[in-house]
Amino acid sequence: MRINARIFCVVALLQAVCSLPGLAQDAWLPVHGLWVWKSPTVLAAPHAAEALRDFCQAQSINEVYISVPRSVDSEEEGRLVGVIRPLHAAHIRVEALLSSTEADEPGKHRDLLLDKVRNILAFNQKHSGARFDGIHLDVEPQQRPENKGPGNLRFLPGLTDAFRAVRALAEPAGLTVNADIQNKLLKGSVEQRQMLLSAVPRVTLMLYELDNPEDGHSAEQQEETLRTASGNFLATAYKDISDVHLARMAIALRTADYAARMPEMLRLLDDANRANPHYLGWARHSYNDTMATPAGQ
Repeated sequence: MRINARIFCVVALLQAVCSLPGLAQDAWLPVHGLWVWKSPTVLAAPHAAEALRDFCQAQSINEVYISVPRSVDSEEEGRLVGVIRPLHAAHIRVEALLSSTEADEPGKHRDLLLDKVRNILAFNQKHSGARFDGIHLDVEPQQRPENKGPGNLRFLPGLTDAFRAVRALAEPAGLTVNADIQNKLLKGSVEQRQMLLSAVPRVTLMLYELDNPEDGHSAEQQEETLRTASGNFLATAYKDISDVHLARMAIALRTADYAARMPEMLRLLDDANRANPHYLGWARHSYNDTMATPAGQ
């Protein structure tokens, strides 16, 4: 009886504490991501790992997507280890950024992407103290001429098959999977959107070209445009889909659209969408844009 009473008191205390507004707010921890392209060049710079870590801490970034080439020599492997360790020490996740424009097609193109994933798994086994935390997919079949144009989603079944194939390798090894998507993928039918959002646990919407500094719009106009668009795309993506096992969505902005106002606009995304259960956080494109001599994508 005494033990049961004590358990009841502990449970009641925990419920009371968790209901406090401040703690409930702190429990919501959104993703704040950052792309790092051309990693062999970026990481070869003096003090590159420390500079990247310091930038992330200054900009409230808690995960980084580091591009990994098809083949990594021993020197590049050492640099990857050398950047993952200080990022992990600063509580920043690191995902391996893998790119393709043709991995939606079965056969050699998809096999090449899956080989890249296997290389990451082998890297993690070799470097247990400096593991990648996830796979970040930049698969863009929409860049090919035959797939361009509004409403042209002929490539979607193959794309989602590629996502699932990567997920089947990554998740048993303890890696998350996140896939970059363009907004036209969210304008498909219910069946098409469900196919996409059930293929991986996370997606990142590239919400680009809503605005740019040369438009002459006021700060208030820029903010209202982004607030409205981000909410509309989140609503559109999940409309009429009943499946509960759907990807959560991060929203990505690029430096070219907002220049020095990027931090403010990213904060706006959190403020505007934090109540949406599908909202994962934001991502920033890209670290290369902030460097004195940018290493292009």
